[in-house]
Amino acid sequence: MEQLEIIERIHELEREIALLPPGSIAVKKVRGKEYYYHRITRNQKRTETYIDFDRVDELRAQIEKRKELEDELKKLKRLAPSPEPAKDAKDTHQFSTYVRLGPQLKKLTAPVKTYRKRECYPILHDFVFGEQQDKVFILYGLRRTGKTTLIRQVLLNMTPEQLSAAAFIQIKTKDSLAGINADLKYLEDQGFRYVFIDEVTLMEDFIEGAALFSDIYASSGMKIVLSGTDSLGFIFSEYEQLYDRCVLLHTTFIPYREFETVLGIEGIDEYIRYGGTMSMGGVNYNEKSSFATSKSASEYIDSAIARNIQHSLKYYQDGGHFRRLYELYEKGELTSAINRVVEDINHRFTKEVLTRTFVSHDLAISARNLLHDRDEPIDIMQSIDEAAVTKLVKTMLDILDREEQSVEVDDAHAYQIKEYLSLLDLVMEVDLLHFPDVNNREKITVISQPGLRYAQADALVSSLLLDEKFNALSAVQRNRVLERILSEIKGRMMEDIVLLETKLANPKKQVFKLQFAVGEFDMVVHDPVSITCEIYEIKHSKEVVESQYRHLIDAEKCAETEHRFGRITGRYVIYRGERTEVDGIEYLNVEQYLKSLVS
Repeated sequence: MEQLEIIERIHELEREIALLPPGSIAVKKVRGKEYYYHRITRNQKRTETYIDFDRVDELRAQIEKRKELEDELKKLKRLAPSPEPAKDAKDTHQFSTYVRLGPQLKKLTAPVKTYRKRECYPILHDFVFGEQQDKVFILYGLRRTGKTTLIRQVLLNMTPEQLSAAAFIQIKTKDSLAGINADLKYLEDQGFRYVFIDEVTLMEDFIEGAALFSDIYASSGMKIVLSGTDSLGFIFSEYEQLYDRCVLLHTTFIPYREFETVLGIEGIDEYIRYGGTMSMGGVNYNEKSSFATSKSASEYIDSAIARNIQHSLKYYQDGGHFRRLYELYEKGELTSAINRVVEDINHRFTKEVLTRTFVSHDLAISARNLLHDRDEPIDIMQSIDEAAVTKLVKTMLDILDREEQSVEVDDAHAYQIKEYLSLLDLVMEVDLLHFPDVNNREKITVISQPGLRYAQADALVSSLLLDEKFNALSAVQRNRVLERILSEIKGRMMEDIVLLETKLANPKKQVFKLQFAVGEFDMVVHDPVSITCEIYEIKHSKEVVESQYRHLIDAEKCAETEHRFGRITGRYVIYRGERTEVDGIEYLNVEQYLKSLVS
């Protein structure tokens, strides 16, 4: 394991340990009856808290897990590089935090010399090398979205003189604002001008004391960049402490054009399968994708998303801002709730979605379409053990049914989960309008990391391949069913991707799906200034078929649309084939279309 990987694993372990209870379980007998207590020793002072019997096994498992992680952490720390010594050998200052200076910065930047830069890089570059602003820069986003790489690329572009005045600090859970304040004071006295602080939200007192960085050091001329994966921690600190004294840059959303240009991987299907992180093994980056399997995707949801929410809420107002999510956090069921919403066809945040008996939407929709296939109809539900397949999918996705949940989930839980996932930029919304009442708008919720959603389809395919009844079908039939399932999912996801990226690239226009009594336009782009609109169909196909654009040439639908949204200036089908024109309808290649969008 390389030094950087050791440091990253240490940070990951410290994050996991911080969320698990310390101490041990004590048993006391009173009149022949056993009572259980959670025993914790802090600052040489021992406390014991009574535990309900039904929580003992769960708490014991969490404590044992913490001890296992602590043992692994100890072993890794022996392998970790020692902190950089003070700049002057005569200096007596000992760094409280892990500080990298001089030669260590060159080692830190060496691996990224050939990496291409994300589109947001100039924003960070201009802050670091631009005029003093009396503000701190906050670089935040989910894991594996390129935050540390962006910092390393800035360091790589520094002159020798600038690099000698730069420091990179990696925070650990044991660190405190008092310790980092002492280190920053020393660095300031030694003439350091550029300080990059990674994983700063790991500190328990960060949210409540974040103003230290802007009010004392940034205002004195030091350029400070804070980065971390706990996005909510930064959002809370902006609201509580930093106000207008910070520049925020969120890295979570990665559009298709960046997926192709930065990673060097082409094709909408590859983006559907792996999009969402910068860790897809490709031409320019060589890390394994977080969404390569349903297992790795579920682990990502747990570690990068659910624990992100848990960690930030734990330290915000001393845990007083959990609201209804505290129950789900305490019982370890927040990951299950998020997985349910991701799997739901419309990604609805409702009590029904979070509590009903689980049924795979991907399987149900594909089964219905196969049954009504014009050429070769097949009743797939008669060819599988539906209960066994569903159970296996649930296990792979860590999904619990109502009777398996220890918390009675209600609409408040659903609403608050949506709030936090929106703050994390994991979910975004696009309008859904209906004729004739276009003022009554609904919302389409889109998952911004497509690979996360597609990994669930992988879980369904894996479950079918393990089903004995399904394997009794011929190889041709099995392949046809699996292709149909994946094609259905890719089609819905490609539509969501186009809608979302078009909306983000056109902030001054209205981008929405428009439904009629019969049929719909997959996308409408309305310009309220010129009072014009463009209408689109989106198809996961490489073929040109007349039925694809039948709604676009429907005189009644077009007349209704023009009456409400102005003259139609273009009719398009976005698909995977080459650009062409048929019957006045322009066919646009989806990859070329997405690359043409500029946010």
